[in-house]
Amino acid sequence: MRLRLAGSSLADVARELGVAGTTVTSVSQGYRRSRRIEAAIAAKLDVRPRDLWPERYPDGGGGDDRSTLPGALDCIGGGPPSPIFC
Repeated sequence: MRLRLAGSSLADVARELGVAGTTVTSVSQGYRRSRRIEAAIAAKLDVRPRDLWPERYPDGGGGDDRSTLPGALDCIGGGPPSPIFC
């Protein structure tokens, strides 16, 4: 409803990101997680992702810090940065 009041919709977000509408719906309802989709929805509402989904950002971060993800990867493959992958 908030998106509609802001002149947008989940379908608009899906089209702009080039993803399926069901994917955006799943993220918005908490069944899936996508920082890119969360950020796009929040931007439409002129708020931070953590304002919409505080349970997804328990450290109080702004929603843009990927280091808060469990098992966050350094470069590709996880672990310490490697010149092969970075």
